[in-house]
Amino acid sequence: MATPTLTGREAPTARPPASRPPSRLADLTSLVRPHQWTKNLVVVPLGLLGAPHLDGAALGGALAAIGVFTLASALIYLMNDLGDRDRDRRHPEKRHRPIAAGRIGVATAVSFAAALAVLLAATVGLTVYTGTAALVDWWPVAAYVALNAAYSKGLKHVPLLDVFIVALGFVLRLAQGCLASGNPVPSWLTLCVFSLCLLLILGKRRHEMAVGGVLHRPALRGYTLGFLDQLLAFTAVLTAVSYVLQVQDSPVFGPHGPLVAVLTAPFALFGLARYLQLLVVDAGGGNPSRALFSDRMTVSNALLWSALLAGAWPLSHLGS
Repeated sequence: MATPTLTGREAPTARPPASRPPSRLADLTSLVRPHQWTKNLVVVPLGLLGAPHLDGAALGGALAAIGVFTLASALIYLMNDLGDRDRDRRHPEKRHRPIAAGRIGVATAVSFAAALAVLLAATVGLTVYTGTAALVDWWPVAAYVALNAAYSKGLKHVPLLDVFIVALGFVLRLAQGCLASGNPVPSWLTLCVFSLCLLLILGKRRHEMAVGGVLHRPALRGYTLGFLDQLLAFTAVLTAVSYVLQVQDSPVFGPHGPLVAVLTAPFALFGLARYLQLLVVDAGGGNPSRALFSDRMTVSNALLWSALLAGAWPLSHLGS
């Protein structure tokens, strides 16, 4: 049988379309990490939990604190990318960041950072001028910027300090939410936020060490997987205990606080245990937010937990 032959020219081999590089606007936007702004949306409003009553002034103060901390954190992310651009080029994922990849020049990034700093100062000045908050009430955001500037300049390379400073940033968010809304800073909630954030940061460090070793982050030389596992267990216990004590003493639930603490403690323990399972057994944890929000068991647990807390609040105020 004769082999059929092609007549005319052969059809060219189809090539996959080349991916278009991000636009300049997209690169500038990615420098300020919009996906990380949820941290401010979650942590800062916790300052309203100690409010004797919610009014327009308290809500306005909380919204102002969210805006100010969003600007401050955006400035810090940009400063970090500027300072880490050479090291990021050696990282398999971070080398694609706009400054490390060379899509955004250093001069442009510095100008962008200066604009953010001016906008941050103007926003604080506006809140002081309108009476939303006094200048002294903004010390947490000032401490956050100063602490993270020192972090970027070298403290990030000091083992233990590197994780404690990042966790302290979330405590400053909480303190800012309390001060801006005119509420006291609750001690047990502060400890719970600090220990939970420390747990997530330690989990991220464990993932980095297990996957990439210590080359791209000098501070990892001060850790071992065994040491990190011990710290994770310790901070998980501290988080659970401080959560129970916060709910038990919270004015939100009044005299029913101890009962609410007992009923919701299993959800808190399950959430912590599930995170450790994702981290240690499933080798996740590189991005704690993504790992938690994409896990069905964690999301289901959080929804049930939130529903129980939301239902307990009006029940605890019946007859008051």
